[in-house]
This record gives sequence, C-alpha cells and structure tokens, in this order.
Amino acid sequence: MSRQQQQIQGVVLTGYHSNAELVPQTRLCASSCPQVPHVPQTAEPSRRTGHYTLQQNQNQNTQHGDRYGPSDPSSSSAPHPRSQPSSSPKLGSSPRQSPNSRPRPPPTYQRYNSQDSLDELEMDDYWKEVENINRSGGGAPRGEGGGDGEVQEEEQQKTPEEGEQEEAWLMEAGLQRLFDDSLAADQDQEVDSAVFLSTLTRTQAAAVERRVQQTLRRRNRQHLPDVRDIFRPPEKNEEPHKLKGGSENGQNDSSSAEMETELNVEVAFSEQALSYRDNHQRLKVTASPSSPDDKLPNFKLLRDKTGQTRIGDLSPLDMKKVRRLVLVEMTALFDTAGIDVKAHKAVKVKTKETGLFGVPLHTLLDQDQRRVSGTKVPFILQRLISHIEDEGLDTEGLLRIPGAATRVKSLCQELESSFYDGMFQWQQLKQHDAASLLKLFIRELPHPLLTVEYLNAFIAVNKLPTKKQQLQALNLLVLLLPEANRDTLKALVEFFQRVIDHQAKNKMTLNNVSVIMAPNIFMFKGFRSKVTEQQEFSMATRTANIVRLLIRYQNLLWTIPKFIVTQVRQQNMESQRKQHKERAVRKLLKKITTEKPPERPIPEESSQGFIRVQAPQFSKISMAVQLTEELQAADVLTRFISQDSSVAVKKEELCLYETGGNIKERCLDGETYMKDLFQLNPTAEWVIKAMQR
Repeated sequence: MSRQQQQIQGVVLTGYHSNAELVPQTRLCASSCPQVPHVPQTAEPSRRTGHYTLQQNQNQNTQHGDRYGPSDPSSSSAPHPRSQPSSSPKLGSSPRQSPNSRPRPPPTYQRYNSQDSLDELEMDDYWKEVENINRSGGGAPRGEGGGDGEVQEEEQQKTPEEGEQEEAWLMEAGLQRLFDDSLAADQDQEVDSAVFLSTLTRTQAAAVERRVQQTLRRRNRQHLPDVRDIFRPPEKNEEPHKLKGGSENGQNDSSSAEMETELNVEVAFSEQALSYRDNHQRLKVTASPSSPDDKLPNFKLLRDKTGQTRIGDLSPLDMKKVRRLVLVEMTALFDTAGIDVKAHKAVKVKTKETGLFGVPLHTLLDQDQRRVSGTKVPFILQRLISHIEDEGLDTEGLLRIPGAATRVKSLCQELESSFYDGMFQWQQLKQHDAASLLKLFIRELPHPLLTVEYLNAFIAVNKLPTKKQQLQALNLLVLLLPEANRDTLKALVEFFQRVIDHQAKNKMTLNNVSVIMAPNIFMFKGFRSKVTEQQEFSMATRTANIVRLLIRYQNLLWTIPKFIVTQVRQQNMESQRKQHKERAVRKLLKKITTEKPPERPIPEESSQGFIRVQAPQFSKISMAVQLTEELQAADVLTRFISQDSSVAVKKEELCLYETGGNIKERCLDGETYMKDLFQLNPTAEWVIKAMQR
C-alpha cells in the first residue's frame, strides 16, 4: 500500500509482533561514563526484531493524556497550508481521532521553518510513544491525574501582574539595585551592578532597560529614572560589529540563510539577530516540506586563536558571571525576534528522599557522591546506558519498541530494592526493557530535565527565524541549566548519538530518536495543562524538533561563546580598576586618576618572547617556553612531558591553565595559540596541572 493510500485510509501503527531472537553485539560504554557498581553478566540476553500490524483508524479509539507543561496558545492559530483545520475533539480523546468519527485525512500539523524533516508519517511514532506512556501509567488524559491512581494536583497558572516576572528576572540577573533603593547602601552590590552594566552590548542593555521600566511601573513609581542614569552611552568603538558574510548580514536569500555553516561567536548573538532583522524584515524563510536528516546545516565554529572555552573550563567565580550574562543575552535574543517568553516557577511537589525513580536529580547525585566523589550523572542512568551499549546498539527498534509494561514495572521495583547492593540481575535485562527503564527514569523526575523555568524558552526556540538563531538560543539555554540537569542532558544526547550511529541495523535515525524521546523529555509529573488538539500537534512537532537539534548539534551547545568570555574579562578588568581606585582613596597614597591601574609588570622573559610555565604538582616545577606564531597549548604540554620523565599522568588528563590577569582561571583548549592569548592577557600566569573536572 502506498504512503498516500495509507494517509487517505487513516492507517496507524497498533502493535508489534516479535519474529526473531538474535545475539547482540558487545559494545563498551563510552569513556564519558564514569565507573559505577557493575554486576558480572553470565548470560547473553536476546534482542527482538519484528513488525508492526496496521489497523484502520475507524477501529481504534485511543485515549491520550495531557502531557505538556506551559502551552503556547498562539501557536495554534495557523493550520497546515495543505489541509483544512479539523474540529477539536472532546478533552481526553485521541488527538488523531475523535470518538465515533468517520475516517478522515491526517490531522493538521503545525509547520515551522525549523521543521524540515518531521513529516506526518514520522510523527506516528510520537503518538505511539504517547500511547505506550499512558498504558504504563506515566501519562494521563487531559485534565486528569496520572501514575498508579495517584491524583496529581494541577498547577493553577495565573497571569502574572505586569512587571512581576520582570522583577524576578532582574533578581536572577543580580540587578536588584536597579529597582530597589534599599540596596543602594550596599557598596559592593552597587559596584558589582555598575561593572556588570558597563560591559553590556546595545541589545543586552535594551533588554535590561525594558525590564527595569516594567518593574518600576509595577511598583507605582511616579518618576521613572532616566535610562542614562543606568546605562552609559556607547562609545564610538563599541558599535555593534559588522558581520563578515552570511545570510544574517543582509543577503536576501532564504536558502543561504538556512545553509549558512559558520557560527560567529565573537559578536553577541542578539546583535547578529538585530542586524538580520533590520535587513530581513520582509523576508520569510520557509522550509522544504520534507528533507532527510543530513539536510540540517553542518554548522561549525569560526576558529578562535585564543581557544574555545567549554563548560567546566572556567573557575566557579567566572562561571557566575557567565550565567548572568547568558541570562541577559538569551532574553535579548528573544526580544530582538519579538518573542515574549513567560517563565514559570518550579512547582513544589512531594518528592521521595531516597530511591532511584521519582527522585530529584540533586538528591540522586547527593547519595551517589557519598559513594563516589565527583559523580556528575546519576549511577542508575549511567548503568542503564552502559547496559544497553554493552548488549549491543544494533537491536532493531531500540528506544521505539517498548518493553512489557508489567515487566518494566516489576524491574523498576527490583532496581529500587537491589541496585545499590549490587544484587540486581542485569544479565536478565533485555534491551527493550532497559530502554523503557531509561525513558521511565527521565519521565519520573519530579521536575523536568529542562526545568520548569526554561521549558517555555526551549519550546519557543522554534519561533526564531533561522536555524542559526535557534542553535544560538539552545547554546544559551544549555548554559543556563543547573549543573546537574546540564550534565545529565549531555550524557543522554551523547547516548542518543551512539544509537543513531548504528541506524543501519537498529533502524533508528535522528528523526526516529527525536520523536520517540520528545514526549519522554517534555512530559513530567506535578504539572498538568489543558491544551487544545491544535496546540497538542504543535507541541509534538516543536518538542521533537528541539530534541533533534540538541542531538545534532551537541558538540557546539556545551561551549561558551567567545563574546561572553570577552565580557567576563572586561568585568574582571573593570572590577580591578574600581578596587584600585577605592584602595587609593582609603590609603590616600596618591592622587586618583581615571586611568587604568598599573598592571603587574610583565616578566622580563615575556618581554623577550618567552613565558614561564609553572608545574607545582610535578618534579619539574617550571620551564621557559619561547613564544612563536605556531606554538599551541598542546605543544607546551608535550614539551613538559618530554622533559619530566616522572610524570605518570597521561597527556589527555593534563591541562595548561591561564590564571590571573583578566580571568580567574581557564583550562586551555589544546589548539590555543599561546602568542595570541599572551597578547590578550599579558599579565596572566601559566600553570600545568591535572584537569579539575
């Protein structure tokens, strides 16, 4: 039967039938998974293959539950251009079929310019997964509770007062002083705010200004302060950078806008978006109806001679500055596109204090870190991933084909009672059951992995006009996630990519994995929202697309853009200048000037083209290295190891750190050109030590 005939007759996937037992292929867990308690496996589990049966829509009446967090009513306004909008079914009915209805064409799917591969047929896997979740007790019909008969309280969403959300945003950004006079007496807070504001770009300052005005309006201030009292006027050399090439630089070509591959991380994303908007106000980028996975742009970062900075490379003090800047930049990026993202506070729900499933991430990590210090990803998730990989990623339908609901529930109970004792019989755990347990773990988190606060922002990424801007927004949102959520998400998307790498045998492409995992990641307990049928379909395609982008571009999303690091350096230098002035006033040692403070004298070696590299942890305490145009950080490490034969640490476990000057501490990328970095931070010290991760 042709695909067109299937659509006309309303064919859906209804059941899976096993027809073979195959021996899995062994695969070791990826190096990113730390060692966790492991039980030797004595038997070879099987993996199943089979086929789906087809059933006409008129014979099926499947109930689908409410599964989303904050909904976006505005998203339901535009039907698919190729089909007429259908009437919404009653709450609790299947989004594909109203009760007692006649066969009809597939429902309307909300299309977005980011949606170039998720067509109607592929989304059947999404609804099949939703059905499996509901059958397992992990979902509930719209407006109803869920999970073993336990009634979940629905969060009452009230429209926030004008300025209320803006005030919370300013507090999160550490800018309370701008609207609360009582904090003005805190000199440190005042200096910190002034330093922070002095480094903002035009679009970032506009985002802060807008929220200050709205907050003060809410507080019924009669006289709003002049923005010039808060933001210094930009100087001539602070005008937004001109972008070099690319569709976001004024080219009126929609295809080039989507296929642009170079990411400029030296200029603030919001400034780039403003330039794009000004030059493309009348241009609407549309996506092709359908295209394969590899049609996503192959984005790459412009190579920076001073090195890339990944999450974990900076000191905790500098990371606090990064987070504040990222919050402002993310908001400015959405503001530039005219997207109003409403954040929600985390719902207080009753949570378990011990166990594996339904336990908050921070609680899980606390109990795991008592066993192994420095654990970043819960042991249970690591163990499930390693088991699936050890038993073979070639299992057909991996992640898509569910394990039996009763068996999975029994396995969950066994894990709860025997996981930490090492008594769980892993050799009896089948691949599809393990995958179902992994998905259950994600769904059962009391708060969503992407957090209640930023869930709306993740979904709103689809509204940004180009994939470049969508990728930039996801980069910022990943940086905003709490550390535990960010590390767990990274372990998951790395695992998903390894599944996709075996798609020739397991039949799980990027799209397959994305539509299957989207409801598991975006469904969560403690939050129920009534959504219309059209909103439900809109949510399906948008959430699947977000998972798709997270997997596809994971190598770029866990990096800190250079312009953010540059702003951190500027803040550090400005703070040093202000502190120097204050000390001069207190001690009355000399007349205060507005000039920059005298920097630490550059060592004589450096002035002669050499730097002194320290290695206090090793027998060779220091060595002089000549700066050349081609000298990279990796070359310094190689030279150090060759000169100190007593070093037992592998080169991959060592890092050359940039410390002091205009940065607190930064682990250098191996491809960092030392002469270029020295010119950027001439007063820094250079230290070799084991990576602190």
